[in-house]
Amino acid sequence: MAAVLDDLAANWPLYAAIPVVAALIGYVTKRVAVEMMFRPLEFVGIPGTVLGWQGVVPAHGGRMAAKAAELLTTNLLSVSDVFSRIDPARLTREMEQPLLRAVDDIARDVLAEYHPRLWERLPPMARDLVVKQVQASSPRVVRQVMDELRDDIDNILDIKHMSVQRLTRDKALLVRLIRETSRPEMAFIARSGIWFGLVLGVVQSIVWAVTKNPLVMPIFGAAIGLFTDWLAIKLVFVPRDPVRLPGGLLLHGKFQRRRAEVARQYGDLVANELLTVPNLLDAVLRGPRSDRVVALIRREVSAAVDEHARNAGPLVTATVGRRRLEEMKDAAATRAVEALPDTLAHAEGYLARAMDVANLVENRMLRMTSVEFEGLLRPAVRQDEWKLVVVGGVIGGVVGELQVLLMLH
Repeated sequence: MAAVLDDLAANWPLYAAIPVVAALIGYVTKRVAVEMMFRPLEFVGIPGTVLGWQGVVPAHGGRMAAKAAELLTTNLLSVSDVFSRIDPARLTREMEQPLLRAVDDIARDVLAEYHPRLWERLPPMARDLVVKQVQASSPRVVRQVMDELRDDIDNILDIKHMSVQRLTRDKALLVRLIRETSRPEMAFIARSGIWFGLVLGVVQSIVWAVTKNPLVMPIFGAAIGLFTDWLAIKLVFVPRDPVRLPGGLLLHGKFQRRRAEVARQYGDLVANELLTVPNLLDAVLRGPRSDRVVALIRREVSAAVDEHARNAGPLVTATVGRRRLEEMKDAAATRAVEALPDTLAHAEGYLARAMDVANLVENRMLRMTSVEFEGLLRPAVRQDEWKLVVVGGVIGGVVGELQVLLMLH
């Protein structure tokens, strides 16, 4: 014992450095583990081999996107909830002027293309009268389309397919969705390594002083990397529900404690970057079930054209001809579908406020069970958690070996 104490006194700076280095190992291994979850977005290394790395989240983008979409559509919202908040009459008022301009352009173009002689012979006042009659019926057509769309939206818009497609295509968005809502947890994992490493470093210095075994440093270094990585990740999630220990100490997973804050952040991200009005509209008009929407618009436009033809009298119908009338209806419907995104863009503000996706997601998240809430972040690390822990152990072991060289020289 006297020899150990003499060695401690003679080399106290080196022994004092051991806990500091251990704390540094703990921090570095955690920081590396966190960054390896998200970076790089694309594989860096030799393609087709294990010599390289891609962030855990972007590397499994399809699986992560499917998990996120499953959570979103199963636990947080349904497309019918979102679209039921839209008032067709209010929507029509919001887009009234661009709608009238679009109808004016469509009516004039279609009539000039499919019955040029009759259209050219009409005086300007008569042309304007025809266009105004068509415009007068357009708000009713829009309301009818929106009513039918709302009633059948579950069969028209596949929100899960849309979410998976967007998140798979945009890896940066997928990373943001997970990283932004878990930033404090990631910082906690990194900082915890300092304290875990410091405590284990004190034990490490005592064992080295007693044994002087060259294996002590790399073994302790690897243990610090392995154990503290594993423990830090566990402390983020468990215990899921608050556990009060004797003495009043409360244990609760850090991620679970921040439920209100996470719910607000997640709702904002989903509303502003994923389920935006343009994205939803694009999915309705160009998604896998868009043929139903196009058929619906064609049917309503066709009915409106038939009504105007009947009101114009049999002479006009006979002059135009049944075949030409059908072509006119098809052309009008096609151009109506093409003009719809630009027309609806003028009502984007109202649609965003009416659907209120952020608050809807936030309120649903606050009502989730602790297991469901954990599913927001846990799938991002569960499958490849061992890789992050092993990397921490390897880094710790290498630094420990460097410590041995320092202590021996």
